Amino acid sequence: MADYTRKYVAGATYFFTVVTFERRRFLTTDLARKCLRRAWRETRARKPFDVEALCLLGDHLHVLWTLPPDDTDFSSRWRMLKARFSRYYRGSGGFEGRRNASRMRTGERAVWQRRFWEHCIRDERDFANHFDYIHFNPVKHGLVVWPEQWPYTSFHRYAKMGWYEIDWGHVPPQNIEDMGSPE
Repeated sequence: MADYTRKYVAGATYFFTVVTFERRRFLTTDLARKCLRRAWRETRARKPFDVEALCLLGDHLHVLWTLPPDDTDFSSRWRMLKARFSRYYRGSGGFEGRRNASRMRTGERAVWQRRFWEHCIRDERDFANHFDYIHFNPVKHGLVVWPEQWPYTSFHRYAKMGWYEIDWGHVPPQNIEDMGSPE
């Protein structure tokens, strides 16, 4: 097994990939989006963080978060967010996968993969690369032809702000090679 150590830096910006259990495709349903918004809002109220960019796909999401200046704890935020989502989703009629003995013993639901991918953003260039990667991801997965066609992304907000031209991504960006996420 690989020796992986998470990097905890106070006030840092992180890129995350979070995947559903068995890559089940439900995150873009109305119910899942409603439950995710609620879990997100409540988690941020208890443990603040800024969302810099987001893209929600059926079986995973990519997001850039910036933590408060004196805070390094992204892990408990994800634990809280995933647990809240699972509770709201299941309580509203959403399904989960088959729980194995380990998940049953720990009370863990079969909605999310156990872990998540995280990358601490190193500098402005790294931020820009991950920012673009997030917004180009639906095209990468063949879900749409152009980024502006995907409704579950912060791309639209940044296009309105003038950060992106509306036709950005009609030619694949050069700066978004594989960002190391487990896709």
